[in-house]
Order: sequence, then structure tokens, then C-alpha cells
Amino acid sequence: MDQFSQKNVILIAIVVLIIGLAGGYFYGQKKGYSQAEVDIKKLDEVAAKKATEEAAKAANPFQAVNPLQGVEANPFQKVKKILNPFE
Repeated sequence: MDQFSQKNVILIAIVVLIIGLAGGYFYGQKKGYSQAEVDIKKLDEVAAKKATEEAAKAANPFQAVNPLQGVEANPFQKVKKILNPFE
């Protein structure tokens, strides 16, 4: 009877260990999945914020380079001064 109870104790320990491992695995899967969902939402929010800021920066006309910078208002004024012999 002593050997029979020792085998039962070992068998019960193995069954409890298997149940504990399975429970831990499924709990970890559920917890990991919910954490991944939170991380994905956070990354989406950061990407949307960055895209919004970049679009606002690109659409702002005051930050754009002036394509007419350095262009004279009347280019013939310079020629007029050169060709006028009385000045």
C-alpha cells in the first residue's frame, strides 16, 4: 500500500503540473494578445499624429519657400538705366 500511495502522489503531481502549465499558457496567451492590441492602438495613434503634423506643415503657405524671391519687379528698369545716355 505504501508503494501504491507513492505512485498516486507522483501521478497527482504530474496531473497538477500539466494543468498548471496549460492554465499558465492560456492565461499568458490571453494577456499577451490584449497587450498587443494596446500596443497596436498606441502605434496607430502616434502614426496618425505624426501624419497630421506633417500634412499641416506641408499645407502651411507661410513655411513654404517663396518661388519669386530675388525676382525684380520690373526687369526693364535695369535695361532702361543702361541704355539711357542722359543718366
